[in-house]
Amino acid sequence: MSAVLATSSLDVGYGKATAVTNVNIEISEGKIAALIGPNGAGKTTLLLALAGVLEPRSGEVLWVGRPMQTPLHVRAKAGLRFVSEERAVFSSLSAEDNLTVGRVNRDEVLEFFPELESHLKVRVGLLSGGQQQMLGIGVALARRPRVLLVDELSLGLAPQIVERLIEALKDAASRGCGILVVEQQIERALRASDYAYVMRRGEIVLEGDTSDLYDRRKEIEEAYF
Repeated sequence: MSAVLATSSLDVGYGKATAVTNVNIEISEGKIAALIGPNGAGKTTLLLALAGVLEPRSGEVLWVGRPMQTPLHVRAKAGLRFVSEERAVFSSLSAEDNLTVGRVNRDEVLEFFPELESHLKVRVGLLSGGQQQMLGIGVALARRPRVLLVDELSLGLAPQIVERLIEALKDAASRGCGILVVEQQIERALRASDYAYVMRRGEIVLEGDTSDLYDRRKEIEEAYF
């Protein structure tokens, strides 16, 4: 299946420092790709370049095979959604007001996360981290994106919450959404995804179908983490 979002020999950096070097990845329709690696590997930097927050130093970001040089809000109109590590919610507003600001139908959000219904009137800053992540991802998925980028899916969350998030992402993928998830927990990432990229020191050092990589997870962790 052809990629919806991809990179070609992508280099990205800050100031004089290069953080991402010669990266080639693909996110395909209806598939979940995992981007895994230790802290400082360049994972978030790569997502920021894909989202249009950072400009490449060289190489390209491709949307359905064509170079994409537009900022985040233009990419959003094309069908790209980005849930950052900060969870992309307004903590001073209620959950319901977040849906209004996001211009999404509450029923579509609750379709993915029905457990949020009893918390819609609650100020988001008072919700748990897991509920905030559900809300941020739910709003993004309710927009029916072609591609969803999620940074640090499970950071600071209980395992049962993470499993619910993964369940929702798999549901979205079954409807055709292509998903790229940044995750530090290698076993969890490989269970949740169809394809994985291992990043270290700004480079993709290993990639493959997760069905092939899962049995090598201990070896991968020892070699690259």
